[in-house]
Amino acid sequence: MNTAENPRRTQLALGTLALGAFVIGTAELVIVGILNLIAEDTGVSVGTAGLLVTAYALGICIGGPLLTAATIRLGRHTLLWSALSVFLVGNLLAALTTSFGALIVARVITGAIHGLFIGVASALAAHLVPAGQQGRAVAMVFGGIAVSTVIGVPLGTLVGNAIGWQATFVGIVALGAVALVATLALVPRIGITGPTGLGAQAKHAFAPRVLAQLGVGLLLLGGQFAAFTYLASYLEDVTGISGGAVSAFLLVYGIASAVGVFGGGRFADRGAATTLVVANIALALILTALHYVGDNAALTAVALAVWGLVGFGLVPSFQLRVITLAGPGGDLAATLGASAVNAGIAGGAAAGGWAVESHGVDSVFVLALIVMVVALPATWAATRLRPAADEPARPLSPVADPVSDPL
Repeated sequence: MNTAENPRRTQLALGTLALGAFVIGTAELVIVGILNLIAEDTGVSVGTAGLLVTAYALGICIGGPLLTAATIRLGRHTLLWSALSVFLVGNLLAALTTSFGALIVARVITGAIHGLFIGVASALAAHLVPAGQQGRAVAMVFGGIAVSTVIGVPLGTLVGNAIGWQATFVGIVALGAVALVATLALVPRIGITGPTGLGAQAKHAFAPRVLAQLGVGLLLLGGQFAAFTYLASYLEDVTGISGGAVSAFLLVYGIASAVGVFGGGRFADRGAATTLVVANIALALILTALHYVGDNAALTAVALAVWGLVGFGLVPSFQLRVITLAGPGGDLAATLGASAVNAGIAGGAAAGGWAVESHGVDSVFVLALIVMVVALPATWAATRLRPAADEPARPLSPVADPVSDPL
């Protein structure tokens, strides 16, 4: 049965992909909330324990595309459940060890699987639905990650502090097992959706038009995280709030981000390239406002909510543009999108750290604004990018029935 002709089955499949993304997003970010516990148990400093965050990010940026390239001949369904299986093993290793070195290895492995899974899941989601609904399908995957920041990360942190950080990873493994079973049962057994040769995939995925779009995404996310990484410090030093109030403001941002991702899917379907331009302009205005109203708690809360809506609402448009511009190389390119986002986050955080050390925490929004202004001409120019004339805008092979995938 073709999922395009069975809306209920399509929604179940998309919901399953979102669940997998929720588990993976929780595993990525929950480490921040239990970092001090890990440092204490493994006998390292908190600063050294922070390398667990770096290891995961490197896994996404480098390992994700490499794994995708190595598994390009596997059917998409097989690749999804295999990725989740390895992800569970990696987190089980983290739960059973007290060796910091083993934890680093586990984080690199799970980070690479993160990049692979999100790329394959978003490309597959776009493949499951008719043209005109792909943005909303991609938003389901990234929405799972967004919701993990609002629900999964706080719960995982709570469990870790109440029972022990190993229990957090056990919880991730348990929920991941549910996602694995659901993937086996509910996601259609789709075979290979593009060229089977790595060279053919790479030719499309690394085309100049795709690289240009990836650069735009890196700037848009990097500029935001130059400021967001130090938002808690900004709220304390400039807005004048502390303790639970800071958490409440971050929760406002997190909820708005989740809503923005799901809503952003609809705008992506209406016009992904135009949505990115509008979002870029809106972000420049929002960051300017935050710089000037940062000492007013009420206005800051409103600005943060708008920032969350727009800042993450652009992600489905970005990912859909990358997949579309890559044509038959969409599977590999989708993973590059995740790499660009994480590279932007890492670069933005580093640049923001320099700004804080050199000019104080109130300078981060100025830096973020500068990046957004620099990005705007590139974002506008990227609206002119089109897939090559001899390439389809998305994989056009039909969705396979459950029995038709030989893998």
